[in-house]
Amino acid sequence: MPIDPYIVLLIGTVGLAALLPAHGTGADVASGASTAAIAFLFFLYGARLSTREALDGLRHWRLHGTVLACTFVVFPVLGLAARGLVPALLTQPLYQGLLFLTLVPSTIQSSIAFTSIARGNVPAAICAGSFSSLVGIVVTPLLAAALLGNGGGGFSADSLVKIVLQLLVPFVAGQVLRRCDVGRGRAKRVGRDGGGRREGGFVARHRKLLGLVDRGAILLVVYTAFSEGMTQGIWHQVGAVRLAALLAVEGVILAVMLLLTWYGARALGFGRADRIAIQFAGSKKSLAAGLPMASVLFGAHASLAVLPLMLFHQMQLMVCAVIAKRRAHDPEAAEPPAGPAAASPTAAGTGSR
Repeated sequence: MPIDPYIVLLIGTVGLAALLPAHGTGADVASGASTAAIAFLFFLYGARLSTREALDGLRHWRLHGTVLACTFVVFPVLGLAARGLVPALLTQPLYQGLLFLTLVPSTIQSSIAFTSIARGNVPAAICAGSFSSLVGIVVTPLLAAALLGNGGGGFSADSLVKIVLQLLVPFVAGQVLRRCDVGRGRAKRVGRDGGGRREGGFVARHRKLLGLVDRGAILLVVYTAFSEGMTQGIWHQVGAVRLAALLAVEGVILAVMLLLTWYGARALGFGRADRIAIQFAGSKKSLAAGLPMASVLFGAHASLAVLPLMLFHQMQLMVCAVIAKRRAHDPEAAEPPAGPAAASPTAAGTGSR
């Protein structure tokens, strides 16, 4: 089973925060840098996300409606049902993190990768992941306000302002940059009469570098959150038994969603290729989107809030990798997959999105 190298870095960052947490002036500097990093992350998300691609997918509205319902309705219902496990299995902070996990949007890259491996509808997975991320920018904070309330670190007017300034404004700015950047790229190609090397936008041409910056910013957010948790002593609330219980609960939630997305999609009349896209896009949660959101919504309590998401992320990668390989050898897989196979698993990756 694959171990996401980025998860190893995240665990290492948590260990660093445990051994050398930021104190005093260092904590203030780390907090300010984390705030700037979150804004920059959502600026990059806006610059990368093709709104046109996401909205074009609405023509397959039944599929995308099914994925959105799984992501923002069924998942939260399961999260609310887990409330009965407090305090027997889960502490209240761990439950808050588990509930938050069920509210974040779906992944993009890993959904595409596993759909491609399983020979499913890759274009549908691209649109489903993109549309989920677009909707999640607004829906996730609203659901957190409704379901977590003051238990999520104090959702208030100040929290709403932070969400707008740190998440929504940078995201919109990134979208504006993307449109301008793409427009300039097209103008240059037209000016050369379509000849010569095709020039992409800034984001496309520096994708690898920006990807490193993206992940580095998330590591900074994690370090800051867990440093605050260490200084406040909240890790005394977590033990091996509680962590084992959390993993078991997350395993049950993932199993329910994988079964529901596969057999539920079949009951709704979707073909095999579409069912694969629904299963992988509808059963997964985005670590990259969830971590910075948790930092804004939970504040000083973010360390325990993001722990369930980090564990679930690795679990979903390991389980879905096995399922995707088995789907690729199904008798039905001999049929040509829907849509182009341009988004290969190698290109898409199974990263933290």
